[in-house]
Parts: sequence; structure tokens; C-alpha cells
Amino acid sequence: MLDIHFGDNLEIIRAFPGGSFNLIYIDPPFNTGKVQARTQIQTIRDENGDRTGFKGRRYRTVKIGSKAYADTFDDYLGFLGPRLEEARRLLAPDGSFFLHIDYREVHYCKVLLDSIFGRESFINEIIWSYDYGARATKRWSPKHDNILWYAKDPERYTYRYDDIDRIPYMAPGLVGPEKAERGKTPTDTWWNTIVSPNGREKTGYPTQKPLAIINRIVRVHSNPGDRVLDYFAGSGTTGEAAVRQGRSAVLVDSNEEAMSVMARRLAFAGPRFHGWEAGSGAEESNGLFAAARNATP
Repeated sequence: MLDIHFGDNLEIIRAFPGGSFNLIYIDPPFNTGKVQARTQIQTIRDENGDRTGFKGRRYRTVKIGSKAYADTFDDYLGFLGPRLEEARRLLAPDGSFFLHIDYREVHYCKVLLDSIFGRESFINEIIWSYDYGARATKRWSPKHDNILWYAKDPERYTYRYDDIDRIPYMAPGLVGPEKAERGKTPTDTWWNTIVSPNGREKTGYPTQKPLAIINRIVRVHSNPGDRVLDYFAGSGTTGEAAVRQGRSAVLVDSNEEAMSVMARRLAFAGPRFHGWEAGSGAEESNGLFAAARNATP
């Protein structure tokens, strides 16, 4: 089951009953002070085009649109605080909360979360490290995000160790063929590329996170049939990860573009929309549901 709500997330989640979610993951704006934007392009065969493709063929680039939002807050913790307090209220007794943030705010968020959940409820800081994009010339290039994991009860939470995906050993010759073939479990540093700009997973939504990262969180920190909540849903990655792994999900976002992206991306799951109707952007999804349901995952 998949429910998608449109509107102010604080107002919406305050109406949800306490203890009703087994896993909450949020990826709020990072307060970068910039406009986060993604330009969508299409390439067309043109012998006089500006790009060279496979076997030397020439292509012309056509801009077909863009998606953007302002990522700046005068009082970031004042904005985030009430939403973090709601996360703790909404968690089931054995539930876990994941906050995805970056180096600019993670230290302040950690202190704030300690005051809400208690320091003893802090389980891990996960570093998602990637290697893509431009390099800084006056400092070490920042190429990681921070994911803070808190358990409502540090003595009781879901951690499905046997469902952790295995990764290759960096030095397989040191562990023997049997271990090398099986692979190892990841540490608290996760190496994973960003969503490929040209890949099938790409929705064009700014700050979209890789499905592989969210899949791991959902698979390990919730059980089949559990309820998962993401109230900064964006492109709907959490919803896709949850539904495809046998969980139900509730998504919330206040961005019209996000709703349109989720309508297309998650049509295969037959989502129920709340507060978002035809005439506000939903009309484009009506003809997309059937096609998306038949699309290859």
C-alpha cells in the first residue's frame, strides 16, 4: 500500500497516530544557501550537433525543462526541530529513524537529535561516500553525505543482519576463496555512486538519492509488511524501495514537481493521493499509470 500526501509536512504528520511507523527516513533540504536545480535535456541525431556519441555519431542537445527549489533557511534548526520531534512520536517501540544530511548541518542536527531521542538512542553515523563531479582546488573535495541513525529504544530495534547485501573484499587474496566469493558486509562507510545523469533511474528531480542506498536501509531496518514514512519524499525513492520490498509506505511533500515525478515513477504501485487532485498537476499522471505499471522495474 502506498499513500502520498501533498502539503506542509508538519501539519500532515501531526495528524498521524503515534507509534504507527516502523521506519522513518527523511532527506530534508541541506540548507546549502543555493538554488538546487536539475536541467533536463534530450539529444537528437544531428550531423552538426554539439555532442559526439557512440561510433562518432553527432547529436544536438535540446533543453526540455528544469526542476529547482531554493535550499536556504534563516533558522534551519527551528524549521527542522518540530519535524524531528514528530519523528520520535510516530515511531513504533522498535522503530528506527534515519536523517540524511550533509557536513554543513550534521553536527548541529546530531546535538538536536540527542536532545530529542537521548544520546543512548544514537546507534550509527553512516557515511555515504561517492566519487563524481567537479573537484575543489582550495580544499579537500566534499564527496560524502551523513546519515544519522537513531532507535526509539536502543535495546530493541530491527536489524536484519542476514538481509545485508554483500560487497567485494578490497584484498580478496588475503581472505581465501570462500570468503572472497561470499563477500563482506558493509561498514558504516557506504561507497555508492550518485544517480547516473544518463541512467534509467534518473527522474530529473534535484537531489535525488540512489535507490541502492535506500534499499539497504529499508531491507535491513524494517520487516516485510512494516510501514515506512518519508515526509521529505522528493522523487519518491523511499516509496519505491519500500513497495518493491514488500513494505507499505507513506510519503509527504509540498512540492508540485515532486508530486508529478512520484505520480510517474510510482504509478506501478497504484498510489493513493491525498490533497493532490486533477487540475493541480495530477492530470498528467492519469495516462501514465497504466504504462508505468507495465514498465520493467
